[in-house]
Amino acid sequence: MRTCEEPRPPNGQSPIALAAGQSEYGFAEKVVEGMFIVVNSITIKIHSKAFHASFELWQLQGYSVNPNWQQSDLRLTRITDPQRGEVLTFKELTWQTLRIEADATDNGDQDPVTTPLRLITNQGRIQISLKRRTKDCNVMASKLMFLLDDLLWVLTDSQLKAMMKYAESLSEAMEKSAQQRKSLAPESVQITPPAPSTQQSWSQPFGVSPNASSIGQYFDKYDMKESSYHLLISHLDLHICDDSHTRESGALKHGMLGGAMQLTFRRMAFDYYPFHRAGDACKHWVRYSEAMETRGQWAKKLVSEFQSKIEKL
Repeated sequence: MRTCEEPRPPNGQSPIALAAGQSEYGFAEKVVEGMFIVVNSITIKIHSKAFHASFELWQLQGYSVNPNWQQSDLRLTRITDPQRGEVLTFKELTWQTLRIEADATDNGDQDPVTTPLRLITNQGRIQISLKRRTKDCNVMASKLMFLLDDLLWVLTDSQLKAMMKYAESLSEAMEKSAQQRKSLAPESVQITPPAPSTQQSWSQPFGVSPNASSIGQYFDKYDMKESSYHLLISHLDLHICDDSHTRESGALKHGMLGGAMQLTFRRMAFDYYPFHRAGDACKHWVRYSEAMETRGQWAKKLVSEFQSKIEKL
C-alpha cells in the first residue's frame, strides 16, 4: 500500500454485486459474507514519502457474527429492514500475533539517525459493523472496534519522537481524506423499499415475527447512527527509556545517565466520530454518560452564537 498525495475517488458499487449481474444487495453478497476465512500469514507493507511500515499477522481468521459478537447461524448475522431499505452486517477478525515496524525513508524529512519503531502484540481482534443500502450496496455508516488484551511496549525517546513525526506526516493525507468523506457523506434521502422476495426471509431473526414494527425495533437496537472508530486496550505497560547517551558522547562524561519512565494503563479507550456535527446529540455514543449533557449544552450554545454572528455578516 502507498499513501496518496490526493484522495482517490470512491470505489462505487460493490464489485461482488456487479460480477453477479445485480445492482442491489442479494444472494451473491450473502454468499461472500458467509465465508469463513483463515490465513496462516499475511504481510502488509505501507510506503509514504516520510516513512515505510510493515504489518505482519499470523493465524488470521475472519467470519460473520451476530450483533452480540458470537458465532451463530448465518441468518442471524445480518439485519434487513425493508422499510428503510438498509441492511446491517457484523464481522470479526482475530489473529494470534501482530508485528508492526516503521522506519524513516532515505528521502524523508526525518533525522539522519533514527531508531526503527517496533511493536509486537499477542492475540487481538477487530469487530466491524456495516450499514449498507440494499438498493446499491453503498456503505452508509460503519463501526470499527480494535480490541487488544495485555500489551507491553518499550519505547526510547528517539522512537517516541519518530512516532510523532510519522503521525504528523500522515495528518495531511488523513485530513484530505476526511474532507472527501464529509463531502460525500450520504444525506437523508427517501429510499424506495425493495420488492419482497424469498431471500429477505434469511435476515429474519429466529423468534421475531416478520412484521415491520418488530423488524424496525430490532434494527434500531443495533443501528449505527454515524461512522465511528474505537480502540480498547485492556492493559498497557508503556516503558519510555532515554537513549540520548548512546548518541551524545559527552553525556556520560558529565555524569548524565539515561533514565526511564513506566506508565500503566487499564481499560484505555479511544473513540473517534469523524462525521459528528457540533451540537448534535451524543446518546448513541459507545461510552455515553450524563457528564456529556453539560458538554452538549455548551456546544449548542457555541453553535447558536456562531450562527447568529454569521447571520449578522
